[in-house]
This record gives sequence, C-alpha cells and structure tokens, in this order.
Amino acid sequence: MKHTYRVTGMSCNGCKSHVEEALLQLPEVKSASVELAEGTVTLEMLAHLELAQLQEVLADSQYVIHPADYPKEEKKLAPMPTIRGENYYCPMHCEGEKTYRQFGDCPVCGMDLVAEVSAASTSATEYTCPMHPDIVSDKPGSCPKCGMDLVSKEPETAVEDKSFQRLVRKFKIATGFTLPIFLIAMSDMLPNNSIYQWMPIQYWNWVQLLLSIPVVFYATWMFFQRAYTSIMTRNYNMFTLIGIGAGVAWLFSVFGLLFPEVFPDQFRTESGAIHMYFESATVILTLVLLGQVLEARAHSKTNSAVKKLLKLAPNRAVKIVGGEEIEIAINEIVVGDLLRVKPGDKVPVDGEIKEGNSTIDESMITGEPMPVDKQAGDKVSAGTINGKQSFTITAQKIGADTLLSQIIDMVNQASRSKAPIQKLADKISGYFVPAVVGVSIITFGVWVVFGPEPQFVYALVNAIAVLIIACPCALGLATPMSVMVGVGKGAELGVLIKNAASLERMNKVDVLIIDKTGTVTEGQPTVEEVVALGFDQTELLQQIASVNQRSEHPLAEAIVRYAQDEGVTLQSITDFESVTGKGVTAKVGGQLTAIGNEKLLLDYEVKLNNVAHEFAKKHQSVGRTVSYVAVDGRLVGLVAIGDKIKSTSKQAIEDLKANGIKVIMMTGDHMRTAQAVGDELSLDEVVADCLPADKMEKVKALQSQGLVVAMAGDGINDAPALALADVGIAMGTGTDIAIESAAITLVKGDLHGIVKARILSEKVMRNVKQNLFFALLYNGFGVPLAAGVLFPFFGILLSPMIAALAMSFSSVSVISNALRLRVAKIV
Repeated sequence: MKHTYRVTGMSCNGCKSHVEEALLQLPEVKSASVELAEGTVTLEMLAHLELAQLQEVLADSQYVIHPADYPKEEKKLAPMPTIRGENYYCPMHCEGEKTYRQFGDCPVCGMDLVAEVSAASTSATEYTCPMHPDIVSDKPGSCPKCGMDLVSKEPETAVEDKSFQRLVRKFKIATGFTLPIFLIAMSDMLPNNSIYQWMPIQYWNWVQLLLSIPVVFYATWMFFQRAYTSIMTRNYNMFTLIGIGAGVAWLFSVFGLLFPEVFPDQFRTESGAIHMYFESATVILTLVLLGQVLEARAHSKTNSAVKKLLKLAPNRAVKIVGGEEIEIAINEIVVGDLLRVKPGDKVPVDGEIKEGNSTIDESMITGEPMPVDKQAGDKVSAGTINGKQSFTITAQKIGADTLLSQIIDMVNQASRSKAPIQKLADKISGYFVPAVVGVSIITFGVWVVFGPEPQFVYALVNAIAVLIIACPCALGLATPMSVMVGVGKGAELGVLIKNAASLERMNKVDVLIIDKTGTVTEGQPTVEEVVALGFDQTELLQQIASVNQRSEHPLAEAIVRYAQDEGVTLQSITDFESVTGKGVTAKVGGQLTAIGNEKLLLDYEVKLNNVAHEFAKKHQSVGRTVSYVAVDGRLVGLVAIGDKIKSTSKQAIEDLKANGIKVIMMTGDHMRTAQAVGDELSLDEVVADCLPADKMEKVKALQSQGLVVAMAGDGINDAPALALADVGIAMGTGTDIAIESAAITLVKGDLHGIVKARILSEKVMRNVKQNLFFALLYNGFGVPLAAGVLFPFFGILLSPMIAALAMSFSSVSVISNALRLRVAKIV
C-alpha cells in the first residue's frame, strides 16, 4: 500500500536524505520517496502505520510529518543572486545539492565553501572613472566630474579567488613565523650551537612560544575551529585529526614550558629542558595550510568548463530601432527585439533569423567543429559565433531562458549531485576518523610499553604522526572532483548530464532503446507522394493540412509545409484530437477527417483496399512512413513521408555495439518501414507499431531481466519511457518534455553523442576508482608507517612534519588526477 504525507522543515537534499533514511528504519516501510519541491513523502508500506509511529522516527529532528491535505509549506527564499559569488557549495557535497548564501566553512565537514560559477555573472560590462569610482556607466565615455575616459569595470573578483588570496596571505604569515621557530629547533642538532651562547635554551623556548601564537591563533586558527565543530556535531573529518594532533603538540609544549617540574626525566633534553614541539605544531599547521592553498587553486580549475561557457555570452548587442542601429547592454534586450549580428560577432540571445544568412560556429555548445549554414527562419543560440555574413534575428529567449544559461545551470546542478559510488566513500569516511584516533591511542600505548628510551617522547611523536598523516579529505574528494570535471567535459562535448547518478549508470548500460523519427533520422521529414482516392487532390491536401496545423509531430509539420508550398489555403477546424501513437482527427467543414496509421483507421472501421496496400508496400520497403486519410469513415487518400537517416547514425550504432550495448529500435511506424531502417543500420532488434505504453513495457521487461536500460528519444510520446529507463537520453532537437524527462541531453541531437556519453562515463568512473584506490592505498601505507612499524627492522620513523606534508599533498593529488579528465580524448 502507498500513502503520501506532507513533511515540513525540509530545505535541501540533505534534509531529503535524512527523512528517507529515518523512515526506512521502520520494518513496515518498503520504500520512501521525498519530493522536495512539493514537501511530500510517498511511502510504500507492508502494513499500515499510524502518523504518530512515523513521527516517532523523526522525533529528534526538525522535520514534522502531516496528513496529505496539510497546507503546503511556504518557503520564503532570499532573492536569487545577480552577481557571481553569492551561491556557495561544499566541494565534498556533504548535503547534496544544497547551496549557501554566505562564504565560510561547510557546517558538516569544515571545508572551505566554493563559489558557484553561474550564468548571472555574464551581465553587461560596466565602466567607471579611475578617479571617481562612484561614477558607473553601462557604456564607455567621459567622467562627468573630471573628464577622464571611463575604463571597463571587470566583474567583481570571483570569491574562489578571494578565498585563495585570503589563504595565501595567511600562509605567508604562518611561514614567516614558523621558519624562525624551525631554525631555532633545528639548531639544537648543530655542534657547539652558537645561539645558546646568546641566551640559554629555556629563553629560546619562550621565543618559540611567542612566535607560534600568530600561527596558531590567527593563520591556522580555522583548523581548530573546524575540529571543534566536527567533534561537537560528530561529523569527524581531516580537521578533527589535525586539531587533535597539532593541538596536543602545542599544548604539551606550553605546559612543559610553564610547569617543567611535573615531567619525568624521559621528557628532558641533556641540558635538563623539556622537549618542545612548537616547531612540529607550527610546521604541521603551515604545511596543512599550504595544502589548502593548493586545493583552492585546483578547485578553480575543476569548473573551468563552466567558466568557458560563461565567456561565450557577449556583454553587448546591436539593436535595430526605427531602421537605426544602436548598441545596448545585453540585459536591456527584451523578447521580440530585432538585433543585428555582424560578421565575427557572438549571437547575443536565442532567436530566429529574420533576414540574411551565414555560417555559425556552434562548436562551443554542440561540440561539433564544423560550422552550420543558417538562413531566414532558422534558430540560433546565444554564444555561438557568426561567420562572414551579417544577419538580423528576432530575440526569443533572453537571460536565464537561453540555451547557454540552461546548460550552465544543468552543469552546476550535476556537478553538485552525488554519484551512487560516493555512498561507499561516505560510509568508509564515517568510520575512518574514529578508527585513526583509536590507532593513535594504541600507538601511544605500544611505544610506552615496548619503545626505547625515552618511551614517552617516542610515544607522543608517533601518536601525533598517525593523527596527522591520515587524510579522509582525499577519500571524500575522490568522487565529487571527478564528477565535477567530467560533467564539465561533457558540456564542452554537447553532452549535458543532469546528475552524477546517470553519469555512473551510463557506464553500466546493457541495452539502448532508440526511437526512429528525430533520433535515428534527421527529424525533418518531407512529403514524397500524395495519392487521392475518389477525392479532389487539392481538396485532399487542404483537408489533411488543416487538421495537421494543430499538431506538433514532425510528420504533421511536413504535411503542412508541403501544402503551403503547393499554395493550398488552410481552413479552420473544430474538435481536434491527437490520438497518441495513432494519428490526429478533426472536423473540417463539418466532415470528420482522420489522418494516421492503420490502428487509427481500425478505430473508425475503415478498411484498406488493394491500392492502399500496394502504395504502403512500395514506400515502406524503402523506410518511408505511410499515413492514411479517411473522411467520414471512407478512405480518401494516402501520404508517403520520407525522413533521411542521419549521417552519423550508422557509425554511432556500430560504435555502441562494439562497446557491448545491444541496440533496439522501437517506433510507431509499420513493420516494413521500421525493418528497412533496421536493416540499413544493422540493429539488434526492431519493434514496430508501438504505442508509448509499449516502450514503457519493453523497458520494464528488460529491467526485470537484470539489464541496465538506456532510452533515447525526442518526442512527447517518448517522455514516459525516458523517465522509467535507468538512463534517459533526450535529443536536444526534441521537445522540452522529453528533455525534462531525461537524465542526459544531447545538444546536437544525434546518436554519436551517446557514444561520447558512454566513453565519458567510462573515463570518469575509472578516474573515480583510481582516486578511491590511491586514497585508500595512501592511508593503508601511511598510517602504519607513522605508527612506527618499520622502526624495529630499519630504525625508520616518520616525522609528524613529513606526515603533514604527505597529508596535504594527498588531497591535491586526488584533485590533480581528476583534472586529467579535462584533456581526456573522447571520440
């Protein structure tokens, strides 16, 4: 049994996961699915549970469960940002796709939040006076106060750069104070140490303490704050270990400096002074800070694909008003404006060419290098580059509605989503930090009992080294970094990935189901032949074109276009109805006209004669679609429509089959038409005369066999199957509904994009596994080495300072490996 309830208190995907996981703890709950936007949860239960029982498992949270008719929770959201840097996310994706309004640390893991690069940052260039910064203009000119030329005011420095600069500044301070501490401590290793002739070691220890204060309490204080937060919230992470390790070393040194008499001789040097670890604590913290600096710089490269897309959008456009051309800011354009695109300029917004023709470089959006010929009536997209001809366009989509903006938003959302494999890393990380603390305590105990003199010194140093070298950060970053770079790479190739889960599943696909029209074929059908049966030819064309003018199907558009070319005048119609998978009907001049396939004619008890059968056989054998026309229950005409197979389809299908994917074509066309296309493309299976429900049933049947199914389509009738499939793939040339239902969208709309998606998925998942392997291998060797397992055999110990350096570079190495995907070769 299924029941739907309202849930209040949810605000992000982290909330969604918490509610689902809590409710699934109940043995009676088989499945729980939260719809965050609606504020509802749908439960499939083996036995009915009362509302109080459901609320009991949510008792320790802010979430409250209500009956289905409870009023929907009104969320008062802050206005969306208008400049870059007002949205931030955690690079570890601790709370899924949740974003934050203010820069700071992630409340879960303590990592620096990263600024989201958004389409909002493509606003128009502003100009300001170098002498009077309060003067701001949207166009170049002179300052009204001093007459100086206005200069371009670049968009505010990206917050990630601000974060980087902040870390660099702190690193310089930390290095400046740590270096003298290190030199003082290391001078003890020199014979006849001259600095001790200036003043005794006890005084130098006080100097080390004073020098360490700016390092601990300013430059790296954030690490201790994050450690404290992680312990209080029980979200243990790398900062937990760093805070404990470096904190113990520094506090031990301070205590030893203030109360030396309480320590046994084992903690004393030959001069009688207590061993100080100011240099260990400060060097460790400074090296960790260096790792944060390197990570901040590397993070800026992971979303380089989005930055490239942002650079595509021009800041200004040329608008035609009353026959005159005026230059305006991009944000001043409104739908319906007539704009001039000059040779070499970028198209400012999505629109339709009004006058002129040219070649357009769409490679930055479609991933295809060849320019595309465009003429009056063709669509153009913002950010694409005009060739050598000038033309005018009518603005149709502006701002966030343009294809470029939608691509950027989709890439951002996909980059923040979690791949299923991330659950493994999250689970390991959850046990990792407590385990490391346990190993550190055991290390201390073993060295105290079995270590050489001075046991306590050895025990303390090695216990700290264990804490420092362990790096759950590398483990946590392994998946999200690869996904972020992979999604960006896909966008560059014209493969838009909606979420990380679909990117991972694409690697496991066994079967691909494809539609015919618009997927295998060009999707721009043309009428090849029209035959009237006891009906006037012109009147027949008028009937079928008038009915089809209300339909959005590519075949209907082809008929209307053909009739208009023949000079036929369309009539008004009534009672229009689109019969899914069969055809269309309407009344034209009081006569009921039905146009569609044989199934539609059977509904109206219209029988086909020999002429119709021969006509169908002739055209279907060469892959054409045949539509039948009936008026008031009588067959009156036949229409043959051809749709050229895309030039890339055959090679793409061969490549998919070579990758071990079985390719099935399912279409509403007659079997002879479908089989002709199937034979030409060497498809594994062809299923004809399909209704949308048949495609869904096929997907279910294949999934029941344990197969991972991908579905590619471009029409409204494909949407249910796209949503049900393990991976739904929409052609970018198709309908909005199909694109919304799919997990992957191919901007160019050809099957070769599926090959790209498959190869990209393989490379990303290989990269993720490499990252996880290296992170686990690093800790598998690093922790025992820091504990001193090699000391009994080789006398080798790992200094906590070396451990800190290795820990910092482990995270950087994971990010660097992920960045290799940016230059990966995708066929």
